[in-house]
Amino acid sequence: MAAVAGVIRLLIVDDDPLVRAGLSMMLAGLDDLRVVGEAADGAEVPAAVAAHAPDIVLMDIRMPRVDGLSATELLRRRPGAPDVVVLTTFDADEQVLRALRAGASGFLLKDTPPAELVRALRRVAAGEPMLSPSVTRQLIDQVTAGSASARAAHARQSLGRLTEREREVAAAIGQGLSNAEIGVRLHMSVATVKAYVSRLLAKLELNNRVQIALLAHDTGLAE
Repeated sequence: MAAVAGVIRLLIVDDDPLVRAGLSMMLAGLDDLRVVGEAADGAEVPAAVAAHAPDIVLMDIRMPRVDGLSATELLRRRPGAPDVVVLTTFDADEQVLRALRAGASGFLLKDTPPAELVRALRRVAAGEPMLSPSVTRQLIDQVTAGSASARAAHARQSLGRLTEREREVAAAIGQGLSNAEIGVRLHMSVATVKAYVSRLLAKLELNNRVQIALLAHDTGLAE
């Protein structure tokens, strides 16, 4: 997290100026959250990220030129890319799942209450999960059986490289537990949990814990 003096820098990407204005107003006045820039299309994201150095990008999916999915994929390939939180009007959408697999850290509905939205952004900034188990299952149900089968085979191969303890941590992440909750369940300190999460990301070649959660669900490990 690159936030300076505890301030989380946000970039809002949405083709609807009313949505951008509403989010900016909603977040105004908070000491630890600051909207540093806006973009109206996915095509504007690289330049906006370079100009404003956000910690989190709030990314709409459906935009006229470059959609949020493509923008997320391109952005998350860059070293040191900011976290991406997908904005959507649907809570079980295949495009949302694709965005998460591309490296988004979670998603928010556009009608999320302000207090819940702020909590979610703070969790992402702290490296915590944003998806409840029920939401994750809903998203995975959107994928066809054939592609799910292919992903499950790949996921089993990936998880086969883990130690038993690493698999336990991966399963807990898949169940949507926070670092503190994982620590209580597995009798670890929070610092040890964080070390395991970092180890999993490196070993599985993933870039955030949401991708670990999806991998765990692909194999049934999180059930």
